Amino acid sequence: MAARERKAQRKPRAKPKPARAWQRMLSGRRLDLLAPSPLDIEIEDIAHGLARLARWNGQTLGNYPYSVAQHSLFVVDICTVFRPLWPAKWKLASLLHDAPEYVIGDLISPFKAAVGIDYKAFEQKLESAVHLRFGLPAHLPASVEQVIKRADIASAYFEAVHLAGFTPEEAGKIFGKPRQAGAVTLTPISTREAEKRFLRRFQNLAAEAELLPLPTAKQV
Repeated sequence: MAARERKAQRKPRAKPKPARAWQRMLSGRRLDLLAPSPLDIEIEDIAHGLARLARWNGQTLGNYPYSVAQHSLFVVDICTVFRPLWPAKWKLASLLHDAPEYVIGDLISPFKAAVGIDYKAFEQKLESAVHLRFGLPAHLPASVEQVIKRADIASAYFEAVHLAGFTPEEAGKIFGKPRQAGAVTLTPISTREAEKRFLRRFQNLAAEAELLPLPTAKQV
């Protein structure tokens, strides 16, 4: 009987605290990965992160890693070749096509396939928040997404051949050889230069597009 009474008097175990799902940025923003708010997104954080994130897991030629920021600039250039009359807002969307990676990193496709985790859900939530922050639609038109995807694959072919040690034949089998992209020269640039160029291109395209970005958390 006494044992039963002692058992009844035991306090229920406290529930474990949920794992932290937010990341603190250098701007001071705290971005929740599970429910990202556009108000917590700053272009300076995106540029800073992407300029320090290496494509191809760093397995590239050159004195510097080939950054996601530089890759993003390359994709804008290819989109401009594919669609010379594209409005600035779609060029801006192409610049930001890998923006979620400033939070979740640049995971190469073979790794995603190996671990079997669906990162797409995280990417889509973050991408929608980024788009809304800078006045773009949360979900791009399918025609726009197709052009950006085509440019992204074309960029992967050229990066593979010029920087990552692939032969043209090998890269062609994996990515397909682009039919329309113009002459290409790729030289990895420094982190600081990649960040600066990314920000400059963003500012120019945003001004040309005359979009109305959401205020930041600091401004509301």
